[in-house]
Amino acid sequence: MVNLLFAVVAYLIGSVSFAVVVSKLMGLPDPHSYGSGNPGATNVLRTGNKKAAILTLIGDGLKGWFAVWLARHFGPGYGLEDSGVALAALGVFLGHLFPVFHRFAGGKGVATAAGILFAIHPLLGAGTLATWLIIAFFFRYSSLAALISAIFAPFFYVLMFGVDIITGAVFVISVLLVVRHRQNIAKLLAGKESRIGEKKKV
Repeated sequence: MVNLLFAVVAYLIGSVSFAVVVSKLMGLPDPHSYGSGNPGATNVLRTGNKKAAILTLIGDGLKGWFAVWLARHFGPGYGLEDSGVALAALGVFLGHLFPVFHRFAGGKGVATAAGILFAIHPLLGAGTLATWLIIAFFFRYSSLAALISAIFAPFFYVLMFGVDIITGAVFVISVLLVVRHRQNIAKLLAGKESRIGEKKKV
């Protein structure tokens, strides 16, 4: 029962879409209604409002971090250890992808996944972020950087901490993130994906 409680709380935290919340507060259109239709920082940036995009990025990252932090700090008091962290990580990520507060139309999960990894361990988050930055710098594709980072994240965890229940959570999150980028994968293969700093291709 306690396991379920931690998972549900994390899911509800993840279900708060900062792209939608920030857009409403700043008088911007619903991010589901333009561009890619994805409620994330990249799509919010298409409005030209950099502040809104940055706030969305920070909010989505912090909610991932916060849900896992709660499990790390309060889970042991309820007899939960790594299992509580794994459940919180999966719960908040699924909440972001399928938010109950926004008709289950969520984002791709890059910022939330980053927050989760930093909460699991700062070195894991830093290593994955460094991978994103390196790929983004050399290839100029945000989606490619996210995909490569997602693939490497479970390996980084195993190298740092070995195989445990959190490994499974990180692996599932990585797989889901790749699946959510399937349209980007198709565009990359077709040479139609937009590079960082360039206008969106049609």
